[in-house]
Amino acid sequence: MKNPAGLIVFGLHVRRLREQRQLSQQALADMADVSKLTIQRLELAKFSVTLDILISLTRAFEIPLQELMNCPGIEAVDKLNKS
Repeated sequence: MKNPAGLIVFGLHVRRLREQRQLSQQALADMADVSKLTIQRLELAKFSVTLDILISLTRAFEIPLQELMNCPGIEAVDKLNKS
């Protein structure tokens, strides 16, 4: 894994989005047509998400891809990786 800290930040961002909408992991999984295990692994940074899953999440959250990828804190991770 090349960017583990970035995956952690992204997973936390997805969790925040899910919780803001008061969705369970299962409900989000159903809306995104993925498994609950996929949502769990994504939120825990256990795997690198694919473009296919990103698109499914944007549809489930009804947000643009840019908003999904705009993770608070990702800039700090980028700076650390460049150091």
